[in-house]
Amino acid sequence: MKPQLPMSSQYLSLLKPLRHWLDGIEIHDPKQARFVSKMIPAQCPFERDLKIFGRTVAHIPPLCKLNPLYDQLVGLRFRALCYLVDVCGEDIQAYA
Repeated sequence: MKPQLPMSSQYLSLLKPLRHWLDGIEIHDPKQARFVSKMIPAQCPFERDLKIFGRTVAHIPPLCKLNPLYDQLVGLRFRALCYLVDVCGEDIQAYA
């Protein structure tokens, strides 16, 4: 009988193939690199406190903490930006 993993471990193990796939994407096309650089934000979206009548009623954490694939997406964006700079010789300030 196989031992049961906690629910969070089961969820994370289901994402493992997707994480490996994202980590394995190679950038070979400037068009693809520009698309990835535009679609993945440069910074984690900010957190907010929801206030009503001056009292905090809810707190929204930074969205990157909610996304289990955040590190892989940031890595993909970094690879795309590196490709644009190293191979294409482009200025990437527009993507910052």
